[in-house]
Amino acid sequence: MNDFPKVAKPLRDLSIDYIEIYVGNLESAAFDWVDRYAFTVVGTSGSAEHRSIALRHGMITLVLTQATSDRHPASTYVSLHGDGVADIALRTADVEAAFSAAVTNGAGVHRRPTRHAGDGPSVTAAIQGFGDVVHTLVQRESGDGFALPTGFVPALRAESDRAEDVGLLDIDHIAVCLSTGDLERTVEMYQKILGFKAIFEERIVVGRQAMESQVVQSPSGAVTLTLIQPDASADPGQIDEFLKGHQGSGVQHLAFSSRDAVRSVRALSIRGVSFLTTPSTYYDLLGERISLEEQRLEDLRATNVLADEDHGGQLFQIFTASTHPRHTLFFEVIERQGAETFGSSNIKALYEAVELERTGQRGLKG
Repeated sequence: MNDFPKVAKPLRDLSIDYIEIYVGNLESAAFDWVDRYAFTVVGTSGSAEHRSIALRHGMITLVLTQATSDRHPASTYVSLHGDGVADIALRTADVEAAFSAAVTNGAGVHRRPTRHAGDGPSVTAAIQGFGDVVHTLVQRESGDGFALPTGFVPALRAESDRAEDVGLLDIDHIAVCLSTGDLERTVEMYQKILGFKAIFEERIVVGRQAMESQVVQSPSGAVTLTLIQPDASADPGQIDEFLKGHQGSGVQHLAFSSRDAVRSVRALSIRGVSFLTTPSTYYDLLGERISLEEQRLEDLRATNVLADEDHGGQLFQIFTASTHPRHTLFFEVIERQGAETFGSSNIKALYEAVELERTGQRGLKG
């Protein structure tokens, strides 16, 4: 894998500021995040062309935006893709320098740097990412870590009901489905324009299906993208179905970190979130592969949470069942106990779990 060690200084500190999701029904989408995922409404924004709500849980900030005019890009996006991630906003200490470095290295210009007065970011700009996803670059004053995106008014709020039981912390990584042939080009794009490094590579074969994956990460380690493409020589599978339903490349899932995945899954399940099931044989063999206390193994079996370990420690992860009408976007809960990789031996199990969901066999356990 190619690496580009000479990273411009303003790109070294990149982190995720917020994720913007374009939606067709703002109230319904916001209610879902508040009621099921224990997010809190922290701000609102609007114009003649759109309405937006900002929500927060832990360090995670989501912005939901609905177009109220055909002139707003959310209108075309939702028509083409359905609800989905449209903007992965990246924070940096110097937007103008970061924008200049990215564009010099080949980034497409989406919106040139603009300075803002008042509360919120002091400077923003935006560059093209993959598919129809953009990266807004956000510069905030020191200590302004929980400020709202540009143009938002703080909401009068109370903390979400029992959010501490759910216990989501931050965005661990973002999984992206790409059209066949786009993987290497996209990896190289992030290396060149934003100074990311390729840190992991995997080819997964499940029966007659196959996919290829590479993980790229910002120099700071705070932004991680898992990039996936289907193998055109294999039978079509879930990645192909995502690309068909989404009508092109896009974010397949957001992975939310947790201090205790089992506790998070139990709390989310009570709130109505559905998760993929795992064949019981997985847990019959898990104790032979990983050192786990008997009670921990039974907790994992009861909640369908998968486990793996690497040189740094263990990790635990699970996918939600997609409620998207096109069965595209879904979410992951992941707990790291020192592990630095992405559950290499779990990727196949996760793929198989999604495949059972896709083919309508979710309730079956082997």
